[in-house]
Amino acid sequence: REFSPQPACIDLGMMWAHALWTLLLLCKFSLAVLPAKPENISCVFYYEENFTCTWSPEKEASYTWYKVKRTYSYGYKSDICPSDNSTRGNHTSCSFLPPTITNPDNYTIQVEAQNADGIIKSDITHWSLDAITKIEPPEIFSVKPVLGVKRMVQIKWIRPVLAPVSSTLKYTLRFKTVNSAYWMEVNFTKEDIDRDETYNLTGLQAFTEYVIALRCATKESMFWSGWSQEKMGTTEEEAPHGLDLWRVLRPATVDGRRLVQLMWKKASGAPVLEKALGYNIWYFPENSTNLTKTLNTTNEKLELYLGGKTYWVCVVSYNSLGESPVATLRIPAINEKSFQCIEAMQACLTQDQLVVEWRSSAPAVDTWMVEWFPDLDSEPSTFSWESVSQATNWTINQDELKPFWCYNISVYPVLQDRVGKPFSIQAYVREGIPSAGPVTQVDNIGVKTVTITWKEIPKSQRNGFITNYTIFYQAEDGKEFSKTVNSNILQYDLESLTRKTSYSLQVMASTSAGGINGTTINFKTLSISILEIFLITSLVGGGLLILIILSVAYGLKKPNRLKHLCWPDVPNPAESSIATWRGDDFKDKINLKESDDPVNMEEDRVLKPYSFPRDLIDKLVVNFENFLEDVSTEELGKGQENILREEKNEYVTSPYRPYCPLISTEIPQRKSQQLCSRIPEGICLETTEQLLSFVPNLGPDRICEEGEPNPYLKNSVTTREFLTSEKLPEQTKKEV
Repeated sequence: REFSPQPACIDLGMMWAHALWTLLLLCKFSLAVLPAKPENISCVFYYEENFTCTWSPEKEASYTWYKVKRTYSYGYKSDICPSDNSTRGNHTSCSFLPPTITNPDNYTIQVEAQNADGIIKSDITHWSLDAITKIEPPEIFSVKPVLGVKRMVQIKWIRPVLAPVSSTLKYTLRFKTVNSAYWMEVNFTKEDIDRDETYNLTGLQAFTEYVIALRCATKESMFWSGWSQEKMGTTEEEAPHGLDLWRVLRPATVDGRRLVQLMWKKASGAPVLEKALGYNIWYFPENSTNLTKTLNTTNEKLELYLGGKTYWVCVVSYNSLGESPVATLRIPAINEKSFQCIEAMQACLTQDQLVVEWRSSAPAVDTWMVEWFPDLDSEPSTFSWESVSQATNWTINQDELKPFWCYNISVYPVLQDRVGKPFSIQAYVREGIPSAGPVTQVDNIGVKTVTITWKEIPKSQRNGFITNYTIFYQAEDGKEFSKTVNSNILQYDLESLTRKTSYSLQVMASTSAGGINGTTINFKTLSISILEIFLITSLVGGGLLILIILSVAYGLKKPNRLKHLCWPDVPNPAESSIATWRGDDFKDKINLKESDDPVNMEEDRVLKPYSFPRDLIDKLVVNFENFLEDVSTEELGKGQENILREEKNEYVTSPYRPYCPLISTEIPQRKSQQLCSRIPEGICLETTEQLLSFVPNLGPDRICEEGEPNPYLKNSVTTREFLTSEKLPEQTKKEV
């Protein structure tokens, strides 16, 4: 029997196809992403409105739709949440609506999530409608005080319409004062089913406005209604609660009196709306109540001028219902020493509050008075204060202080009726950049140094604690440099500058928030310093002083030599010997000239330019006068006595004398012959011609020029003055 191999091939192909199909199916299951399992299922029964359930996750990665299955009527009925209420579009809540909602009842809820890859179901949850019922909030319609009852208000409201009639409701009432941020709560229940409900809230402050809100729930339910709309009410007024009394002591004047500023305010814990019609004040010296003085005012401060003794001050406030308790304060004497127990104090910012802490060395002190006021350029007009008990710290909200303002904070220890010495610090609740920079000026400009000074920024413009000052300076077209100094330094000396260089400079004031530059100033360093000028002057002056001392010493040792150096002798033309040369003397002079070096004689024959001295004419005039005097000795006879009268140590004539005598220019022949007989013929003729040619040029205009003194004769030691007689012209004619 023969077998065909074809069926075996078919079975093998089917096996491979089945394996491939199985592999694809496994890959499909491995790549499938099922939706997340619904968890945290929560259901609420909104009384007579709906039954709503929610679950998580709230958002899926892919499109998912949900199905909510419910069993109700204690398990006898079941249904699915309508698709139009919840389950489309990734919604994670579903609501069942009446009339399928029965109360009381027990429900079971299961949520089924489905996407393109599959379905997953949540766990089954069980719900009792009484435990998850939520009703509407009540409606408050009045908050009023009860007449004659102090510190109480009565709240009235309407019971919610949508609430089980037979159920007992529980309430939570919360309240606070108008200016407070903290709520207080009171819980109570109401078993009656009246529509109008009432509650009396006691333990409140007198004449204070309160804010009231209310919520409710069924006794078995875990869900509260929302809060009702807030309503305000005020308690009844009563007599003032009390006062906090404080003082500011000013320095004593010359007459021993001092100004005391009294200040008071409502005591801590007093009603917010408490009002006083006025204040009664009386004061007296300690142990002298018979000297009591009384005052009345409607203000919360008063100024008193008290003596140097110890005083007691009492203040009460009053209204239509009565007076407050008496507030007393002891004013110490001027010379009384106060105790001190505060060792250290600091201020810090924590969130929205400023906290001041201090350390005391006196455990018996448990009361403190904290005083604060803004640190301004002028005297503060208002002070704030607060009493602290059983604590060594004080807290204030930042909103109660102004930002960028510096505050002086002082803490006074109070032991019974005595006030100790305060401990003070400064603080900012918020710091900023200064509003203006420092005003700068330059002093003591030198060659390489300069002094920079600046003024403190006014307190109102600092906006924070000045941490440091930075000086920026830069040479013209040069690199900028800076120097940083502490906040307590207002002057700085810049060094290592360049001589004779222009600089620009400004000072920056910095706080923790930043800095701001002040005014820009320009200056130029000196080319020479005052010290250098002083040294040069000292050296030159010292040299001159030494020279003077040496000169004086030399003059004292050799006085004639010094006189000769300072005032040399001027030659006297009248004493010149040229006029006395006669015969052989003159010949000897000439022969001496001729007997010189023969080589030089040839050079002397060559005409050379010659510069005549300025006093040549004066010398010629004097010599010529001497010559005329010799010539006319025998001719004139007695007439010479009229010409020459006397010799004086004066000028030849006054420099400004208008009259000048006539001088004859003719020389007697006989006399000239006698003179020439003693001199060689050639020389005599040449000399005679020079004199005769020179004399006509010396006319009256040249010899006597009015107003022109002769400096040569003026400086002569011995001079002459020629006086002419009236007969001089006639005698001259006879001689001719």
